[in-house]
Amino acid sequence: MTVDTAPAPTTAPAGPTPVRRRGSLRPGRLGVHAFLMAVSLAFLAPLLLAVYASLRPYEETSEQGYFSLPDTLSFDYYRQAFTDSGLTKYFVNTMLIAVPGVLLALFLASFVAFALARLRVPGSVVLLMLFTAGNLLPQQVIVTPLYVLFNRVPLPYWMSDSMTMFDSYWAVVLVQIGFQIGFCVFVLSNFMRTLPQEILEAAIVDGAGVWTQYWRITLPLCRPALAALGTLQFTWMYNDFLWALVFISDGEKLPVTSALNNLRGQFFTDYNLLAAGSVIVALPTLIVFLLLQRHFIAGLTLGSTKG
Repeated sequence: MTVDTAPAPTTAPAGPTPVRRRGSLRPGRLGVHAFLMAVSLAFLAPLLLAVYASLRPYEETSEQGYFSLPDTLSFDYYRQAFTDSGLTKYFVNTMLIAVPGVLLALFLASFVAFALARLRVPGSVVLLMLFTAGNLLPQQVIVTPLYVLFNRVPLPYWMSDSMTMFDSYWAVVLVQIGFQIGFCVFVLSNFMRTLPQEILEAAIVDGAGVWTQYWRITLPLCRPALAALGTLQFTWMYNDFLWALVFISDGEKLPVTSALNNLRGQFFTDYNLLAAGSVIVALPTLIVFLLLQRHFIAGLTLGSTKG
């Protein structure tokens, strides 16, 4: 006996699925792009004007104005600014302040952040609030107490020519660390809380101590956040002008931001020359940002798509 089986019903082919074009720009998106371009130009305008002025002779800009079309463009002011102000020596002074300051601030802040975020420390929330509240204190308030204190703190001769902390790089480095560590602790502790707790639990089962949990497990996972903080901290410490001016009296020890004063004359100031010096001084921060740009953006955007 044969059994006739009806053929299975076939599904009619669906029509073409509409594909949404990613490149299509709607009016709202165009407005956002226009706004972002306007804001970017507003921030870049002073830098672009400084570069434009540094390439023109002062006599030309004084007669025609800074917004006129150029007749002569040259890099003579950059050569003059680099030689007249002795920028090489001041660059070294700045590195002696910024590099140890950034490294020590990140190391100490990561230590504290690990204890607050990954260990069961009593009152961790209160301690985090205290570290964060330290950033709200105006720096100028404690200039006089620190000036008196550093004049009374002795240091050996090989650490300071004045035999005190005053007029030494240590004074500026300690102040920079003290004011920046609160922000670093706040950022790193919040980042460490997003790390999976199972990683540390597995390490504890394998017999890892606290130092191993911090140095070999948690710290490598915080590399993007450390890179982002390192970029910001280097920029802030590099551009600082107040603390070095207050705590360093020897002109040979001043950082590069103070070297621009050497380009100012007693009776006349060539602002085009000063603009060239400002552009040279700003180059290291731009180079650091370009080198760490990928890590910097990754550190800022981590956690933005979670939840």
